[in-house]
Amino acid sequence: MSWGTELWDQFENLDKHTQWGIDFLERYAKFVKERLEIEQTYAKQLRNLVKKYCPKRSKDDEPRFSSCLSFYAILNELNDYAGQREIVAEEMGHKVYGELMRYSQELKSERKHHLQEGRKAQQYLDHCWKQMDNSKKKFERECKEAEKSQISYERLDNDINATKSEVEKSKSQLYLRTHMADESKNEYAAQLQTFNKEQWKHFNVAIPQIFKNLQDMDERRTVKLGETYRSFAEVERRVTPIVSKCLDGMVMAAKSVDERRDSGIVVESFKSGFEPPGDFPFEDYSQNIYRTGSDGTISTPKNEAVRPDPKHSMGKAKNKLWLFGKKPKAPTLEDFSHLPPEQRRKRLQQRIDELSKELQKEVDQRDALNKMKDVYEKNPQMGDPVSLQPKISETMCTMERLRSEIHKNESWLSEVEGKQSSRGDRRPSAEVNHHAPHGRESPEGSYTDDPSQEHRSPPQPDPHEFDDEFDDDDPLPAIGHCKALYAFDGQNEGTLVMKEDEVLYIIEEDKGDGWTRARKQGGEEGYVPTSYVEITLEKNSKGAVTYI
Repeated sequence: MSWGTELWDQFENLDKHTQWGIDFLERYAKFVKERLEIEQTYAKQLRNLVKKYCPKRSKDDEPRFSSCLSFYAILNELNDYAGQREIVAEEMGHKVYGELMRYSQELKSERKHHLQEGRKAQQYLDHCWKQMDNSKKKFERECKEAEKSQISYERLDNDINATKSEVEKSKSQLYLRTHMADESKNEYAAQLQTFNKEQWKHFNVAIPQIFKNLQDMDERRTVKLGETYRSFAEVERRVTPIVSKCLDGMVMAAKSVDERRDSGIVVESFKSGFEPPGDFPFEDYSQNIYRTGSDGTISTPKNEAVRPDPKHSMGKAKNKLWLFGKKPKAPTLEDFSHLPPEQRRKRLQQRIDELSKELQKEVDQRDALNKMKDVYEKNPQMGDPVSLQPKISETMCTMERLRSEIHKNESWLSEVEGKQSSRGDRRPSAEVNHHAPHGRESPEGSYTDDPSQEHRSPPQPDPHEFDDEFDDDDPLPAIGHCKALYAFDGQNEGTLVMKEDEVLYIIEEDKGDGWTRARKQGGEEGYVPTSYVEITLEKNSKGAVTYI
């Protein structure tokens, strides 16, 4: 059904209809814009909510309770979910709203062009009609004048009193008017023929073509609306699988809550190591009272009076009974002697690990300086080897200081444990049973500068009780991912158990100590041997390389 043949006389209505079509398209574009703004606001509010409830991930406040780790995993999944809402808004803005606004401008320009052509055709037809109408009116006037001249000639020709000159003059006037009427008749016939020809072309060629162009434009607008409706739904459908994974991650996080493990962490965090207080002895103050033998009571000789045991005196016991009151505040001492034995042991172990890590860095720096010195000695043009000696001496002094600190803390640790064993026998990191293949060196290598140095261990989290207050700091973002090449049992505190081929998130790169910090899908974090995993960093992170 063609507009050109069916609606040949509805130019004004088609003008209004095409304008309505463009207005409707822009109205839908406005709807899409408001929808994507809602998505943007929703995503922003979700991210702010996650940021508000994420804990401060400081070194001394790493969460360890499964309920907390699950909640943080849910926050991470919710943050990813917010990212998907941002993708929806971005795709709607680019593929739907932007496309609609661009197409609307094209429709306006095309509609204006077609309507201008229609108006020009109508104006030309009106011009032809006016020319024809003017020639018609002229022909009518000339015919009337010729009729008057004929009547005047006949009246004078029949009048016997009229002179011959008057009759001849009237006859000449009749001939003139008749000739002019004939010319007007011919002109009117020509104009009428021209107008009829242009009118036929107008209503059978020009207007149908213009209306057909308007019809094609309107149909293309309708098709574009259908395509954008589909795109509107497809944008949402594309993120549905990832949104489902986020929800699955939340469910997995909920299932990973382990009340027994949390109870064990409470015991580990607050266990003092003290023995429960024993029974208090009876203190008899009545033995100094004079009693006669006839009283029939058994008295205790003065020299055999029961004296209170100073180990169980009430005054000293009060300082240790923290069961139902606040623990007395004590100044922080270097050897942590103000802490209970168990807590003191953990803090000393943590300090030893930190000092060992610093010592390894200094050893690596010393080795690098010695290699550079050798290069300078072999190639003097590259630099003066003497200029490196102050830095090497400074590094050696720092190493000696760190060794002294480690030895001092190990002595305190041995004192707490009640035995004088070497650090390698005492630290569990020296005897970790890794499932490493034959010929692959364990990541817990020993220091290269001194054979007596113990094996390295991963950084240990702070053993203090967990502070569940939320701060506004962002959680550590994932900078890549890794795949476990071998299984790792993670027996050390701070390490992460992983299975072969398990995929983990990387949240901190290897700092040179052979350990990489990773996070499981469920939110559990810890250190894994760098040589046990295949790491792939994201493009926007430092390095952006894949290494094994």
